[in-house]
Amino acid sequence: MRMPAAANRFYSADEEEVRSDIEACFRSGPGLPGVRGDSKLKAVVVPHAGYIFSGACAAYAFKEMAGSHRPEAYIVIGPDHYGNGYAVSMCTEEYWTPFGPCETAWEVASALAKDIPDVPAAHAREHSIEVELPFLKYVDPDARIVPIIMGDQRRPAAERLASVIREATEGMDVMVIASSDLVHYVPKPYADEMDARFLETVERMDVGAMYSLVRSERLTVCGYGPIAVAAMATSPDRCRILCQTDSSAAGYDSESVVGYGSAIMF
Repeated sequence: MRMPAAANRFYSADEEEVRSDIEACFRSGPGLPGVRGDSKLKAVVVPHAGYIFSGACAAYAFKEMAGSHRPEAYIVIGPDHYGNGYAVSMCTEEYWTPFGPCETAWEVASALAKDIPDVPAAHAREHSIEVELPFLKYVDPDARIVPIIMGDQRRPAAERLASVIREATEGMDVMVIASSDLVHYVPKPYADEMDARFLETVERMDVGAMYSLVRSERLTVCGYGPIAVAAMATSPDRCRILCQTDSSAAGYDSESVVGYGSAIMF
């Protein structure tokens, strides 16, 4: 069992408290989820900060997921914040959440295992996947996952990972969750401009433009690799940006904000 590293820091470890907090995020964002529909999302982009900062933004994407079909499995891809030493790693240990364990999608993990090392220790401290899972379990209590951390987010690495995922999941119904915050610790006007420019490349699903902008402007977007993989691995027809905001919306310093965005690919 992969035990939580971010509980009681990024979100509550108590089941009832985190349920209440998630519902508060929906109410302050897109509203509570409604009836499940038959739309078919291929991927979503969600932030991974503490719920007080980015939870309402994340709720936009999770509400769309709640109204969509239920895939066989979710591949949850996050950036490596701690330098775990692996270009890419997955974890087949079940992630524990306040709602109980998030089960491993073994058929997907097994298909990926020939190309992606299974290194639970590399996931031990990382929050970028963990923070998404209470939301995911809220909208899909039976969610089965394969968590993947990207230590190398350069374009060739993203292309390789996307190719591995496409091949391994051929014929399967899999949704990709790309975990990423946007620019970090900058004045709000700069964040507004640069995050909008970055999300415009995401909306066009133009991976080349995304990488070019990150490189030319030295953007501190922490999960551009997972976003690129989501676009390339699932080959969606469209992407829609649902929300762009930053930490100042929670009453924090507008001279040093972290940006957040959510999107769906379908």
